[in-house]
Amino acid sequence: MNANSLQTPIVYLKGVGPNRAETLQSELGIHTFQDLLNLFPNRYIDKTHYYKIGQLQRSNADVQIVGKIVHLKTVEQKKGKRLVASFVDDTGEMELVWFRGQKWIRENIKLNTPYVIFGKCNWFNGKFSMPHPEMEPQKDHEQGLKIAMQPVYPSTEKLSNKGISNRMISKLVQQIFIETKGRFTETLSEKLLFELKLLPKSESLFNIHFPKNQELLAKAQYRLKFEELFYIQMQLIAKNMLHKKKIKGFNFDQVGTIFNEFYKNHLPFELTGAQKRVIKEIRGDLGSNAQMNRLLQGDVGSGKTIVAVMAMLLAIDNDFQACLMAPTEILANQHYTGISELLEGTGITCALLTGSVKKSARRPIHEQLESGELQILIGTHALLEDKVKFKNLGLAIVDEQHRFGVAQRSKLWHKNEIPPHILVMTATPIPRTLAMSLYGDLDVSTIDELPPGRKPIKTVHRFDSNRLKVFQFIRDEIKKGRQIYIVYPLIQESEALDYKDLMDGYESIARDFPMPDYQISIVHGQMKPADKDYEMERFVKGETQIMVATTVIEVGVNVPNASVMIIESAERFGLSQLHQLRGRVGRGADQSFCILMTSHKLSTEAKTRLQTMVQTNDGFEIAEVDLKLRGPGDIMGTQQSGVLNLKIADIVKDNDILKTARYHAMQILKDDPSLEKPENLVIRHAYSQLVKYKNIWNYIS
Repeated sequence: MNANSLQTPIVYLKGVGPNRAETLQSELGIHTFQDLLNLFPNRYIDKTHYYKIGQLQRSNADVQIVGKIVHLKTVEQKKGKRLVASFVDDTGEMELVWFRGQKWIRENIKLNTPYVIFGKCNWFNGKFSMPHPEMEPQKDHEQGLKIAMQPVYPSTEKLSNKGISNRMISKLVQQIFIETKGRFTETLSEKLLFELKLLPKSESLFNIHFPKNQELLAKAQYRLKFEELFYIQMQLIAKNMLHKKKIKGFNFDQVGTIFNEFYKNHLPFELTGAQKRVIKEIRGDLGSNAQMNRLLQGDVGSGKTIVAVMAMLLAIDNDFQACLMAPTEILANQHYTGISELLEGTGITCALLTGSVKKSARRPIHEQLESGELQILIGTHALLEDKVKFKNLGLAIVDEQHRFGVAQRSKLWHKNEIPPHILVMTATPIPRTLAMSLYGDLDVSTIDELPPGRKPIKTVHRFDSNRLKVFQFIRDEIKKGRQIYIVYPLIQESEALDYKDLMDGYESIARDFPMPDYQISIVHGQMKPADKDYEMERFVKGETQIMVATTVIEVGVNVPNASVMIIESAERFGLSQLHQLRGRVGRGADQSFCILMTSHKLSTEAKTRLQTMVQTNDGFEIAEVDLKLRGPGDIMGTQQSGVLNLKIADIVKDNDILKTARYHAMQILKDDPSLEKPENLVIRHAYSQLVKYKNIWNYIS
């Protein structure tokens, strides 16, 4: 069947009609035949196997058994009665139980006649029992139509209420197969089908909805997952190639005096191998005539800022301006302070623009930007305002880019006739899997080593019962002149509770660490900003040895002398948050420690999180585990939740298929960028259909 007739509105499918069409649209987003065909079952009930009573296991699975009812009895219970049947086969005996509809069952059941029963088994009083089984006389069962494995489709309460059951959806899908004779246009080339031993499209669609057995189902799933991921990768790689060919960038061909002078005389430390490699990659992009579109990722403290500064100097050497945009004022201020210090004595002009910069101070910034006098502008969303006009913006750097919307970013691109080079930075390591899917159209650079002299942080997990030992350890560290963070979880919904946890904690710490020997700072969300800054300042200056805080300290605090991070109720934190918090220590030359405190009651998932933290300091490894635990939607944060609206593939579980798909998409496009070779025409056609009907996942940027 050709792709156009699959675009027929669902209302015209036999058995649907206007009312059902409306419910299918609002509940499942099904507008066309194609949408229904791509509504894949989320599980299957296997009716290919008949179990013996003697083989039953205490599992939660649905089973199918052939046997006879030899006895029926009614049992009184607290509320009403239940009907119990003894069901036997040649290996044993079990019970069938009904709590409703007993009269009908009693009248219609035939004793000593072979039945096929189907349902979930419970283990009760030393024997198996099946409540409300599906039953069918064996002879009817053998004459009926065999859909060996029953598909179970996604459903909602509203669908059930409107009578659109699983059985009905299955019937509607059957109707599509009848109307199309089960013939669908192939979307992958013969070469791919042959090389990867993939099932043809029509066969895959049939076996995903009506699988004959487990093996065919697995092959159909593999084929359809591969296809979905393959076309996403085609789109991302094509976009990247087109970008490089089409979007001309400014050519920064000078590595001039400013860059060299800074490198020789102003660099406060020797760059790591990883930093040098990344700067080289960026220089390659900036001198290539194409617009740079690069993602720079590196862990907390890996030294991304210095790389950003060096890239800005390249722009300035070529008579361009640069800007850096951060998602919060704290972060923008921190960048501004850090970068101003680095550039001291170089004569480079640098300004800060955030929401709280007063109107009177803004005017000179606007004027100097337009005249080109101001070379670097650092700020928040305030950079996007229409009043902010550059003379010639050559490089735009976006920090923690997943916190900006697509529309906001494109505003920055359009500050110039020719779009500036783009460098996107993130300290939240994005698992390689996600990076391939979300940022497949960006080139990725990774800083994967920490600056020298940084000792890896030692992380341990301790239960509340070890608290006295932990307190003794804190005393010893304070004696050595070190400072300590103690962090309490913050769960917005229960601010009063959080506050109580924090205050109880603070009081017990104040009892164990009394004044005047010890000074304690406290910081939490309900304090006025000025009070917060005052307490932070005391800790930074070393006037207090212990900082008790909620997670407000996650971003942007740099106290090299703080060497111990204690995280209370660590089981209540997510992995990435634990990792970010741990990154607050280990900034000096001393050995640092992170102690995860928990109660003895821990879920399996919490145990996995804690083990991961104890075993590794590698943000990328942690991000991979986090992705497996939480799934892709959560990791990207809510504003990106629609990003991976996949029909069948799962980029975590199907990571290997994703890699295979990306590899093949890359090979095909390298060899035949416009898909003109005869063997790629099938792919070209499928790709253009996807784009035409907006079925291709139009992700990002």
